[in-house]
Amino acid sequence: MSEISGPVDLVSQKKRIPLIGRLSSAQRGILIAMLIFAVMFLVYGWKQATGLTPNMINTAANKGALLALVAMAQTLPVITRGLDLSVGATFVLSNCLASTLVVGGPVTTSAGIIAVLIVGAICGSINGIIIVYGRLQPLIATLAMSAVYFGIALAIRPQPGGSVNFEFADFMTRSTYAVPHSVLLLLAVVVFIWIPYRRSVLGRASFAIGSSEQAAYMSGIPINRAKLLAYTLSGVLAAIGGILLTALTYSGAAKMSIANEYTLNSIGAVVIGGTSLFGGAGSAIGSIFGAFVMRTVGDLLIVFDINPVLQPLFVGTVLLVAVSLGSLRVLRIKNRLDIYR
Repeated sequence: MSEISGPVDLVSQKKRIPLIGRLSSAQRGILIAMLIFAVMFLVYGWKQATGLTPNMINTAANKGALLALVAMAQTLPVITRGLDLSVGATFVLSNCLASTLVVGGPVTTSAGIIAVLIVGAICGSINGIIIVYGRLQPLIATLAMSAVYFGIALAIRPQPGGSVNFEFADFMTRSTYAVPHSVLLLLAVVVFIWIPYRRSVLGRASFAIGSSEQAAYMSGIPINRAKLLAYTLSGVLAAIGGILLTALTYSGAAKMSIANEYTLNSIGAVVIGGTSLFGGAGSAIGSIFGAFVMRTVGDLLIVFDINPVLQPLFVGTVLLVAVSLGSLRVLRIKNRLDIYR
């Protein structure tokens, strides 16, 4: 009996150990991003003369939520081993549209919000169609469409302006019991969009495609539909961010600098949050905290009286380090399967 029990225990241990390793590795990026954000935000609050007041927390949450939504939009294509360079332009286009359509009473405001979300979905689906059926590289396709979307935004808003429903904007940007509504918006996006997508057949397929598109194809996974859905949802999330920007600024502005800033920072936020640029691994929660880390970097530069001219240098350095660390892990491994453990 003792001779049999030994091998049985050894087999059970072999089954348990890899599972524990996979779980800890999957959560590592999220935990690191949360820890970095907590430390940086506490330092930011300590340097503030008034401390961490509810108004200051609400302002920081509103700014971070904008980048968090764009970062989540970027996460979906990255999981499929793609990259969407048009998320910033879709974000700006949605802002310009919302400043025109999200006005008037409750009915017209609701119709305007739906219209902006539909336009965002159309932008994302166009990207997906070009990539899937046009067989273009995601970088080239989304870079070209970024110019198209920005051109449309510029046609809508040649000059900054417009307006938004005041009650809607006030509700989206205030807080209740010290809980910013923008944070509740992020929670709603995770619960009603990310989790259902992650648990769906096409959502699981996107992770399989990022791990190995060839193996996914041989397994009969619907690659085309999975990629198309990922890019379509990416456009929707970027549109939600554009609507929130309109609620914060009460206007729309077609500025290439805004589009470029959010596109680049979204990549940094995705990497900081633990999403692999090589595909197959990623999390919306990690991207949210990665976005807040990127936003807090800018806030720290302000409170430490860093010359504003040098701020892009520091932010660019953080972005470079984040991407380099994400690639360093791949250079160290001997077996590609270790990336997804």
